[in-house]
Amino acid sequence: MMSLSPETRAKLKTVSTATLTTALFKRGFRNQFIQDVRPLNPNSETMVGEAFTLRYIPSREDLDPLSVFQDRAHPQRKAVEECPPGAVMVIDSRKDARAASAGSILVTRLMVRGAVGIVTDGGFRDSPEIAKLAIGAYHSRPSAPTNLTLHHAIDINVPIGCGDAPVYPGDVIVGDGDGVVVIPAHLADELAAEAVEMTAFEDFVTEQVLAGRSILGLYPATDEQTKVDFAAWRSANGR
Repeated sequence: MMSLSPETRAKLKTVSTATLTTALFKRGFRNQFIQDVRPLNPNSETMVGEAFTLRYIPSREDLDPLSVFQDRAHPQRKAVEECPPGAVMVIDSRKDARAASAGSILVTRLMVRGAVGIVTDGGFRDSPEIAKLAIGAYHSRPSAPTNLTLHHAIDINVPIGCGDAPVYPGDVIVGDGDGVVVIPAHLADELAAEAVEMTAFEDFVTEQVLAGRSILGLYPATDEQTKVDFAAWRSANGR
């Protein structure tokens, strides 16, 4: 598993998932945005961390009574206690939000242990409480029923699907107000550097458009004058 450098983590906190998905598309990646997940707190800071995964299969009544939580090695509980600091727990809930993937106590434990986020293509219970925590949290919708009614935790830190996106342990997860993108670990450094450059140009373009300039020849920069103006803007703004 490749480790995410502090420099790359810092860069990724300054760019959007929109910019990152475009950079991924340039490299042929079309399916790295997790579908139908939203931030519980849209005003939280950008979430960046390495994926630590948990996989659910459908529960079965004889295997998933409440008593299973007495087992200290229960995969859901074990995953919470093993998710590394700086990581994002990503849960494959088969896009089924009829029962919760986790609740506020487990998410609080993740936060205290140093995890930076949690993502599920299902739902969280206690969602108002989770929204107040200092941890990134993304789900499909709130869901009060306990996970055992529909979900059986089966695997920890294996490749999973989450919201139709493939997630491998160690992939870099970035979440903002739009949603969550999954960056293959070996591309994280170069995508972060490229996205910072793209963001500088996008900020320049936004200023120009707000000032009344047409997007034609500006975005994309097909006019030579645009390149000259952008270079001057970068110099003036230290970008």
